[in-house]
Amino acid sequence: MNTRKHLLAAACLLALGAPAAAQAATPDYIVQFERGVTPRAERALVAAAGGRVTRDLHVIHGLAVRVSPSGARRLAAGRGVRVVSRDAAMRPQALGSPTATPQCADRWASWCPGALETSYIQSARLDKTWTDPTYQATGGGIGVAVIDTGIAGDLPDFQVSQTDTTSRVVASVVTDPNATTAADLYGHGTHVAGILAGNSRNLPTDDPQYNSYIGAAPNANLISVKASDDHGNSSVIDVIEGLQFVVDHQADYNIRVVNLSLESTTAQSYTTDPLDAAVESAWMHGITVVTAAGNRGTAADAVQYAPANDPYVITVGAVDDKGTKDTGDDVRASWSSRGVTQDGFSKPDINAPGAHIVATLAPNSDFTSLCSTCVIEGRYFQVSGTSMASPVVAGLVADMLGAHPTWTPAQVKAALTYNASKTKTDVRPTADGAYEIAGDLALNATASALGSYTEKGLAPNTYIIKSTGDIDYTRASWSRASWSSLGTTDPLRASWSRASWSCAGCTDGLATSTDPTRASWSRASWSSFLGDKPSPNSELAGGTTGATKGKG
Repeated sequence: MNTRKHLLAAACLLALGAPAAAQAATPDYIVQFERGVTPRAERALVAAAGGRVTRDLHVIHGLAVRVSPSGARRLAAGRGVRVVSRDAAMRPQALGSPTATPQCADRWASWCPGALETSYIQSARLDKTWTDPTYQATGGGIGVAVIDTGIAGDLPDFQVSQTDTTSRVVASVVTDPNATTAADLYGHGTHVAGILAGNSRNLPTDDPQYNSYIGAAPNANLISVKASDDHGNSSVIDVIEGLQFVVDHQADYNIRVVNLSLESTTAQSYTTDPLDAAVESAWMHGITVVTAAGNRGTAADAVQYAPANDPYVITVGAVDDKGTKDTGDDVRASWSSRGVTQDGFSKPDINAPGAHIVATLAPNSDFTSLCSTCVIEGRYFQVSGTSMASPVVAGLVADMLGAHPTWTPAQVKAALTYNASKTKTDVRPTADGAYEIAGDLALNATASALGSYTEKGLAPNTYIIKSTGDIDYTRASWSRASWSSLGTTDPLRASWSRASWSCAGCTDGLATSTDPTRASWSRASWSSFLGDKPSPNSELAGGTTGATKGKG
């Protein structure tokens, strides 16, 4: 058998038995070579251009490859390359429309989910919420606070629309006094925000990435809460201050949801942990709190870290959708935290796609140097973790509240997790028996579903005044004065934001002094990692750790 036939046999094996992610991959470019160029030389040219071969097309003496636009240009200039063509969607002649591809016609025409390069939208059935005949729920008007490393709010994915370039990141706050700017110089927060509310349909229609990447709530507003320094280092006190801002300004920006893709590094009972007190305060003020479960797998302490260990909030684990838009092959990710908290509560509450998720990349951020092979088309990035699963659910919550504005956090949690008697459910079992969100079912929850989750019998955090939802600082070893009150607009202002705040004690964007009370607080860790699975201590933290295997 010659080399060509070996390649053809390998392609057939991929088609018959490869992982679904490989089957689902769509090549970006078709490369045709001159006669006489050997298969080995062809592949060497692709590799030199930074691309990878996805299919053998020897019938046209060519290869299908995935490569960046700049790499495609280098490849086209290579010796022996005849032509490099952008792959294009086929047009069914009988339908006579360029959008008449699966999930791009009729009820799907407004969003065309069939054109997405990602699979998590269909796996979570979020496309069905956008096109629901009754609600067409896309999160419009709902404010979602993202407590993270900031958001690159001037990206077109966060515009109001294709013609209105106003940013949907309507406000920004910086709560870490060591940050020098409201911009996301690390990258984590922008990626999370893209999963939650990015919308590449705001790109020009002739842009190659138009309609390729869309978040769970593509019309929601975002409130950027930068709770870290410029390189992703954060402490629990900065996160708590961010939550206080969210509660104080919820009416200003209709903040109905907050996403926390992080966890404390200190395990403590939810009844006394200060971060748990803060998330409960937000919850009791009517803000649905969604948080990442963590990436500790089945470790004994996997779900014992705030805020994932709090029984009130929605704790999200991760499934691997295998890169397919079909939901039947989804399985719980081995690294996704699950178990019982130190107070006896089973966590997570629900699961969502979190493996190899592609979303917006903050330009010139640390992410680009952490994993250059994770960069997609120069403006998107691939990363894994429950950090990625959490905003999928937070976006769905925004969709639900846009359709049902009177729903309480408890009703939202009930609708998302309803599985009474395992017969009438708002969730779907994964292939291995876990439970994953189903956007359309949660959106159309029944009355019995809405009443399935109750907070009766739950004891709130010791420092919560249950009647008001406020924190009782007189009972705590810390006071509100131990984290600073936020000032007015100053040099940290984000140019794309309609309003900005910064930490107190900051002058010209720099912390004027070291606050000794901050040093005694625990560190916060982002629940995400680069590569296929987390290594020991590989959760992204300060831009110094994490496997960098990238896309595979």
